[in-house]
Amino acid sequence: MKPLDVSVSANQHSAQPADGHYPDQPLAQCVAATVRRYLDDLGDSAPTNLYQLLLEQIEKPLLAVVMERARGNRCRAADVLGINRNTLRKKLQQYDL
Repeated sequence: MKPLDVSVSANQHSAQPADGHYPDQPLAQCVAATVRRYLDDLGDSAPTNLYQLLLEQIEKPLLAVVMERARGNRCRAADVLGINRNTLRKKLQQYDL
């Protein structure tokens, strides 16, 4: 299955590109647009495990960035994420982070 491309830009002043992608939208709008584009790209093919695919595509980079910002400190990262330290440890193992 083709991975979803969820892109968000920090630049608040750029215009809409010709391809219709809005890099400065809030995350929820970017996800919605990406899911629509993904389903459109599939055409007549039926999607499978879309929920799991989306979670994996968002969760792994989220964990990686938060761990980077926390300088590897799992307690601090767990606090930032609002999850239990053991849950974080399990997810880091799951994604080989």
